Amino acid sequence: MPLNQTAKYALRAMAILASLPAGEALPAKELARRTGIPVHYLSKIMRRLVVSRLVAGRRGHGGGFSLGRPARRISFADILVATDCVGERDVCAFGWGKCNPAEHCPLHDTYRQLQASVLQWMEGTTLAEVVRAPVPGE
Repeated sequence: MPLNQTAKYALRAMAILASLPAGEALPAKELARRTGIPVHYLSKIMRRLVVSRLVAGRRGHGGGFSLGRPARRISFADILVATDCVGERDVCAFGWGKCNPAEHCPLHDTYRQLQASVLQWMEGTTLAEVVRAPVPGE
């Protein structure tokens, strides 16, 4: 279950914000430069993250974006849900509509394992874990 472009961009932007010193905000143009995300696309993503209170946005001189709460309290699931990047969980991988465990498709068991692994990764990984890695281009 690969991530779509919006999901990748949202995770990328949040990782950059998590790497900032406490109290520092990053203007949208600088965040776009550091992430390689087009400014217009980034603004749509950031709006969703602000609405979900994962990000704080300040306008004006010295403004920009910063995390809305500590990185250790923001899971990948929080980010992906806020940006509507979590797919439906009960859709059949074989294309038979809604998953029916009583009459399941040939891919049912392995697809459920994949979904469980992705869910564990999303819920079990926080931004605090990714800020330890160096960010290229900084």
